[in-house]
Amino acid sequence: MSKIYKNKVLNSTKDIIQEYVYVLLGAAIIAFGFNAFLFPNQVASGGVSGISTILNGLFGWNAGIVQYAFNIPLFIAGILILGKKFGFKSFVGTVALPFFVLLTHEIDALTTNTLLAALFGGIVVGLGIGLVFKGNASTGGTDLLAQIITKYTGLTLGTSVLLIDGVIAISAAIVFDLEKGLYALIGLFVTTKTIDIVQLGFSQSKMVYIISEKENEIRDTIYTEIDRGVTKLPVFGGYTGKERTMLMVVVYQTEFTKLKQIIKTVDTNAFVIVSDAYEVLGEGFKRV
Repeated sequence: MSKIYKNKVLNSTKDIIQEYVYVLLGAAIIAFGFNAFLFPNQVASGGVSGISTILNGLFGWNAGIVQYAFNIPLFIAGILILGKKFGFKSFVGTVALPFFVLLTHEIDALTTNTLLAALFGGIVVGLGIGLVFKGNASTGGTDLLAQIITKYTGLTLGTSVLLIDGVIAISAAIVFDLEKGLYALIGLFVTTKTIDIVQLGFSQSKMVYIISEKENEIRDTIYTEIDRGVTKLPVFGGYTGKERTMLMVVVYQTEFTKLKQIIKTVDTNAFVIVSDAYEVLGEGFKRV
């Protein structure tokens, strides 16, 4: 066995182990956020965990058992209807989450303020879900139901998820009260944003598009003053139909002010578009 092949196998095994760690750690964090913040304050912020909160309020059913009762059949239905694309990691996530919910169900609530519970519960649960996604898996539940709805209705996946979570939030408002339903929406929003942060990170870079009559001068000044590479893109004016050159450059936040000064100094009439770049891989930034 060659040394290169051994290294590939070793790296592959390391990646697989890391992914399972992400899945298990993420499931544990979700369970903690659920039991420490959301469940004791009756914040049903979507998903099977939200359903279990509502059913506990109605019938006193154990949240962990309810999650098992929903997650396992949904996972099986997902395999039968959508195909065997979820993999063993998703099965691990599907089983691990209710297990950790049962394991941590006796911990004390960290707050009795419903707003704080929705905010911090959303952050903790979003962190856990983000880690599970980084492990290329899911915790099953309503994510699978949303995919099934999408297959048979033609709705987008985002619309299906929004529909399910909306029904859960409305149910929380009916079972508990209107405020609890509104807090559930807050928790859901915070969870979604936290997942994005875990997946993409905080934006530390800016992607800048520049259209100018003096693109060569701007390009050369960026090279010498900031030492950043510039990409030239051919574009066409929508009104004039004339071909122009657009410059694209990615800089760190700390370099952005200097870049604006360069553009302003060279061409005050330059057209500039700025957007966040959440992850930049390559020379001068993070390695691939």
